[in-house]
Amino acid sequence: MLNLPAGAAFVLQRLKQNGYQGYVVGGCVRDSLLNRQPKDWDVCTDALPEDMQRIFRGQHVIETGLKHGTLTVMYDHEPYEVTTFRVDGEYTDHRHPDEVRFVKDVAEDLARRDFTMNAMAWSPDTGLVDVFGGREDLAAGLIRCVGDAKMRFGEDALRIMRALRFASVYGFGIEAETSRAIHEMKGNLAGVAAERIRVELAKLLCGRGVGAILREYADVIFAVLPQLAPMHGFDQRTPFHAYDVWEHTVRAVESVPPTEVLRLTMLLHDSGKPAAFTMDERGVGHAYGHPVISVQIAEEILAYLRVDHATRDRVLLLVEAHDMGVTSERTQLKRRLHKLGEEALWELIEVKRADALGKGTEEAAVIEARMDAVRQALRNLLAEQPCVTLRDMAVNGRDLMAEGVTGKALGETLNWLLGEVINERLPNEREALMAAARAHRDAENA
Repeated sequence: MLNLPAGAAFVLQRLKQNGYQGYVVGGCVRDSLLNRQPKDWDVCTDALPEDMQRIFRGQHVIETGLKHGTLTVMYDHEPYEVTTFRVDGEYTDHRHPDEVRFVKDVAEDLARRDFTMNAMAWSPDTGLVDVFGGREDLAAGLIRCVGDAKMRFGEDALRIMRALRFASVYGFGIEAETSRAIHEMKGNLAGVAAERIRVELAKLLCGRGVGAILREYADVIFAVLPQLAPMHGFDQRTPFHAYDVWEHTVRAVESVPPTEVLRLTMLLHDSGKPAAFTMDERGVGHAYGHPVISVQIAEEILAYLRVDHATRDRVLLLVEAHDMGVTSERTQLKRRLHKLGEEALWELIEVKRADALGKGTEEAAVIEARMDAVRQALRNLLAEQPCVTLRDMAVNGRDLMAEGVTGKALGETLNWLLGEVINERLPNEREALMAAARAHRDAENA
């Protein structure tokens, strides 16, 4: 028994009253069986689009895609997509069916869907309709295509990324034939819009099974983001890393909190290492300056994915800063606050923790204790409301102009004073700062 929201129950009841079948279908059934709260409730029916328009006359209805049999019924400000049972024609663009044909059998409609766990329907009258073993695959934790896997991925290449995303989010495995088809048909992803790739990749990266997917399906990731391929199997030849660059990256991704910004940061943070790699006379590897190259690669990848400006800017900032030292020392934390701001510094601490855990050369407990000390030191420092920006200083440009400091010297003096305060060589007090500014001016003019 599924716990239907009022809107879905209304749609099913209205269809039944008019002599038509109605089922909730797809992800809402899957998530309900997994005891997860569905985000959307979709309905399928044998009612044709013109029938649905008549049945729901008087309701707020959006004609979402009548050509493909779909309209959206609004109920209490929530959308419910209602779609006529259909079978799809050819997918010449490997993304959308060229045409659809409406049918009367729900089983035919379920046969066109991507994975068995998404090919289940339910109604209060008939209960669960599961002709492809979706419930059994859910119980086994398996992603399996409906019917022939190569045909399913040939129809819509984005399903390849959806399979990886579902496996990562749910921590599922991928059935053998489905897995083989993914590897074989990954090249079709080249025809998928970058925006759609970005959505699936973000969810994949934030899933609990992300590590297993990045390891097993690295070739698929590289088909989408070829700039990352040089990391795979790249021996760092250093005592500071136990793993190659890709394995280190995977472990770092697994170790950071599951936000898109942080997971993208860890995916990209060492992407410049292969290009920056050198070996010294002792045979020890180095990647001096790799953050700069990583930022360049990250810029290219984020532009391709059409990531929004806020996410892009934060990821680039963290990739650039990931090799920066962050300790519990007060003045260093002040300098980091000045450079990054509070929110980004908290994120950088998570980046540093994940980076250290991903190296495999230090006990996790030692890393956690060190990062806990940094967090506590930052909390203590923030409680003092430290002066780390020009806005925080007890003097401003007008004060210095009254002392005759103008032009280029004005900005230089303000920044010099701020540096002295951050490094605790001067207190953030007006008299002390004005005296220091006068002495600095006199020294510059001597």
